[in-house]
Amino acid sequence: MTGYVTAKDDVTVRLRRVEGQVRGLQRLVNQDAGCIDVLTQIAAATRALEAVAVTLLEEHLQLCVEQAIRAGDDSARVRVHDAAEAVRRLVRS
Repeated sequence: MTGYVTAKDDVTVRLRRVEGQVRGLQRLVNQDAGCIDVLTQIAAATRALEAVAVTLLEEHLQLCVEQAIRAGDDSARVRVHDAAEAVRRLVRS
């Protein structure tokens, strides 16, 4: 089971919205839109992707990590480490 099972519909809707934003960016570039307009839309798409990432991270913590802690085995340590690595990747980007 994936960690985002409870948010799958929300994640899917958000990703479709981001997909539309990226298509809009392509149109802006093809139409020779101004740099600031393109950069503004890139920032909006980036924020939208970051929001999806935070949703997935929250789901991971609430479902996977919490479940592993309740199980009381070493998988909790692995799940927390995985979450920390995901946060590191998000912060670097």
